[in-house]
Amino acid sequence: MKLLKTTLMSTTLILSGAVYAGPGHGTDGHEGMVDMQGMSHDKMSEGTVKKINPDAGKIMIEHGPLYTLNMPAMTMVFLVQDRSLLDQVSVGDKINFIAENIDGKPTVTKLEPAK
Repeated sequence: MKLLKTTLMSTTLILSGAVYAGPGHGTDGHEGMVDMQGMSHDKMSEGTVKKINPDAGKIMIEHGPLYTLNMPAMTMVFLVQDRSLLDQVSVGDKINFIAENIDGKPTVTKLEPAK
C-alpha cells in the first residue's frame, strides 16, 4: 500500500509539471516547488560561481531555475562552450548565464558578471 501511495504521488508530480527544488526555491509563491512550464528560453539565469576548472573547460555554478534546460535551482558543473568565458569570472562572483544542452551535456553558452 505504501508503494502504491508513493507511486501515485510521484506520478501526480510528474504529470503536473512541478519539480521539487528544495526549501526556499519556489518561484510561484509555493515553498519548494517550481513550475517550469511557460518559462522563457531566452532569459538568462542567475548564479554564483563555486569552482572553476579552466583546464577541463568546466565551471560549477549554484544557480536558480535554468530556463533553457527546464531545470530547477541547484548546484552543478557545466562545460563551457568557449573557455575564454572562464576568464571573465572568479569563484564567488554573481553571474548571469545561459546554459544549453549541447551533445547531451549542459553547457554554458553565454556568461556575464551580474550587474
